[in-house]
Amino acid sequence: MTANLKRFEALVKLGNHLLHFDANQDSYSKLNTHVRQANEANGWFTLNHIYKAFLDWGNALQKSKLSSWLSHYTFSVNNPPLNIALVLAGNIPLVGFHDLMCVWLSSHKAIIKCASKDEYLLPYLAQFLEKETGENCFTFTKKPFIDIDAVIATGSNNAGLYFEHYFSSYPHVIRKNRNGVAVLDGSESIVELEGLGDDILQYFGLGCRNVSKLFLPQGYDLDLIFGGLFPHADVIQHTKYANNYDYNRAVFLMSEFDFLENGFIILKEAQETSAPIACVHYEFYEDLDELKKELKSNEDEIQCIISKLPIPSAIAFGKAQKPELNNYADGIDTLLFLSQLD
Repeated sequence: MTANLKRFEALVKLGNHLLHFDANQDSYSKLNTHVRQANEANGWFTLNHIYKAFLDWGNALQKSKLSSWLSHYTFSVNNPPLNIALVLAGNIPLVGFHDLMCVWLSSHKAIIKCASKDEYLLPYLAQFLEKETGENCFTFTKKPFIDIDAVIATGSNNAGLYFEHYFSSYPHVIRKNRNGVAVLDGSESIVELEGLGDDILQYFGLGCRNVSKLFLPQGYDLDLIFGGLFPHADVIQHTKYANNYDYNRAVFLMSEFDFLENGFIILKEAQETSAPIACVHYEFYEDLDELKKELKSNEDEIQCIISKLPIPSAIAFGKAQKPELNNYADGIDTLLFLSQLD
């Protein structure tokens, strides 16, 4: 690993800082203020979800994991740093931190536009890293980008088209809508089905890695899916989620669509990969090999595949929202992109 050693060690310290977060300790009073602000600004950012994001990143930013990840890259530390524009999503807490971290490790500088309802957590993490090294790396802005050398932007499909046009003259990584899918064969255990429930409903299903589409063998008992989802039944107590559930259920009823529901989530047979909030699409398959070909042909819509079957790049049930450091969004190696910039 030839990444900046000071920046590497600062990341390790940040990981330990997040891993041991305690809202009742004075040493975390500043971070706790940012947590409260994030929760108040965005109704989807519950305290439990923010704490989960801290725990997951705390576990990810351990020295051994960082070293293993970075061992595959070579960074130039002699060239002047470039200014990298980051346009970040804000669908789940800290969703943009991986991009921020990649710029940090590549010894460049980041000019960052946070999502409008996610303006509190990432600045704290950025300030923590800068304080550890005494470097100025991050600038947060709401103004148009100027004096930039490359762009990494995440948004909807429509926003992606705009980004591709607007930033066409710069080296860029543009990410659009993607979702997680799961492939089952009927032999899944209760533990695996409950893991699938996590994959579907953690963060209210708002993440690009959350499972929104199920591929099931012919004759599959859908009650098994509901059983795996049952530990998340209290999700309906969240007002914003409940409003979406009620709305989508009413739309489906008025449209006379066939669907199944259990009081907090809807299962609807449909070919689309993306599903509305509080809804999961499913589709039956007959031949796994044919399904593999279909998944390959639609890979631009898929962020991750959850399955225990022999499917390329499939990950285990319950792991959708626990990506490894090298699980890059849209399959685009962000660190490689940054390390190859002139």
